[in-house]
Amino acid sequence: MAENPNLEQPLSSDPLDPEDYEHLLEDYSHFVPPAENEILQGRVLKVTAKEVIVDFAYKSEGLVPIEQFLSPTGEVRVKAGDTIDVMVDHGEHVEGYVLLSHEKAVRLRVWEDLEKAFANQLVILGRVIGRVKGGLAVDVGIKAFMPGSQVDSRPVRNLDAFTNQDIPVKILKLNRRRGNAVVSRKLAIEEEVSARKALTLEHLREGTVITGVVKNLTDYGAFIDLGGIDGLLHVTDMSYGRIGHPSELLNAGDEITVQVLKYELSKERISLGIKQLHPDPWENITDRYPVQSRVVGRVVNVADYGAFIELEPGVEGLIHVSEMTWSRRMKHPSKVVKPGDQVEAVVLEVHPKDRRISLGLKQLEANPWTTIDERYSIGSVVEGRVRIMTDFGAFIEIEEGIDGLVHVSDLSWTKRVKHPSEILRKGAVVQAVILAIDAKNKRLSLGIKQLQPDAWESYFQNRHVNDLVKGKVCRLAGFGAFVELAEGVEGLCHFSEIPGYTARKSDPPPIQVGAEREFKIIRMNEAEKKIGLSLRAVADQEERGRLEDYQRQAAAATSNLEQFMTARDRDLD
Repeated sequence: MAENPNLEQPLSSDPLDPEDYEHLLEDYSHFVPPAENEILQGRVLKVTAKEVIVDFAYKSEGLVPIEQFLSPTGEVRVKAGDTIDVMVDHGEHVEGYVLLSHEKAVRLRVWEDLEKAFANQLVILGRVIGRVKGGLAVDVGIKAFMPGSQVDSRPVRNLDAFTNQDIPVKILKLNRRRGNAVVSRKLAIEEEVSARKALTLEHLREGTVITGVVKNLTDYGAFIDLGGIDGLLHVTDMSYGRIGHPSELLNAGDEITVQVLKYELSKERISLGIKQLHPDPWENITDRYPVQSRVVGRVVNVADYGAFIELEPGVEGLIHVSEMTWSRRMKHPSKVVKPGDQVEAVVLEVHPKDRRISLGLKQLEANPWTTIDERYSIGSVVEGRVRIMTDFGAFIEIEEGIDGLVHVSDLSWTKRVKHPSEILRKGAVVQAVILAIDAKNKRLSLGIKQLQPDAWESYFQNRHVNDLVKGKVCRLAGFGAFVELAEGVEGLCHFSEIPGYTARKSDPPPIQVGAEREFKIIRMNEAEKKIGLSLRAVADQEERGRLEDYQRQAAAATSNLEQFMTARDRDLD
């Protein structure tokens, strides 16, 4: 019996190859309509003035309005050959084309990506649009909100600084129905920081040399980001030289190499240094700057007590104010040097352990005290300017670096001087006599009263006890009256030496100031310059004189009577 060709032939028992299935799917898939809200991959075939024609593997080509691809400036952001996401827009057709939506596909894709990132706590990239109430608006495909507290692990004062920046974020809350999301940069960077920190700590040891980035500067140093953990670079560990502020060497964002000086794991406290990467300039310092050698340096700072001189980077010496000039009249170092000056000095002392070098300026010139005995002698008269006055005397500068002291007791022979200002005026030029020279202790004793003869000495030479002298009462004390006998010479007449004196306090003084009387010297002490006077002795002497005169007169009368009687008796005979 012949075979009927119309009868169905049994299916081959041989299965199709996978490649055959793929060809079948490719051949017939375009007849299957897309599912609702299905995102399709399309290839741009052509871009016109109004539409973008897309091949999305369907029986008809698709069409997307050009407006969905325009940038804010009006530029078309797609070209032929680009692959884009699309979805059928309600199954509508336009002149043989299926109407597609790129915007809906993108929104749907964004939400799928966001939900996946939220579910798996993935870090995504967002762009800060601007500042809003309570935080920032961030574009993560949709407009999300980031609270101010979630911007950084530390409080941020200027949120506007993040505007238009791309930042990593994590999704905190996501509500597709309401179309809103809350994101956090803080969580994203903390995760990154934790990973970097663990890696950094694994290799961190004291003495390790590591590269970091300057995070921020303070008055006392700089914080360096070593990779998830910060270290402190103190200003004293930045350089061996003088640094006023860390900004003189560093700027935020600089990448620098530092050495770990101290690492406390429990507190995660790290101390860093830069200068330790270089040789210490104080090593072998005594070889480079021996005592008594001359050096040249730059004045870097002037203080009340002296000036600091930079001899080389990291090495400074101090010129104390007392080592700047042999003169004592300088009030402040700024009168001699100022910052920036190049000066020559003599090395006086070097202390490597304390990192101190003492320098001197005045040692460049001869010490005037070493030759003072050659220029001056005791008893010679000198001239100088009154520089300083104290309670005990006045200092007179007779030349640069040489001051002499006039003690208050050497100002006047006659006056009882309590303060030099009674005789001298600061700045006045005066003459004085050199009384003593002590070059070893840098002391010079001067006298002003020695320019004139001693009035007391002359008086004692010309007066003696029991002499009668005239004087004027110049002042009264509780025990007597001081009497001016000559210019600068006074004597004391005790009240008991005044006739009519009583010890009763109610009685007036027996003598008044201004009274001019004749006194008798009853005591003289040249060493203590004391003269005792008496009015009573004068009265007694006058009384004795009157008695003696009376006695002489009586004797003369008796003699005359005897002579008369003798003459009469002779006449009678």
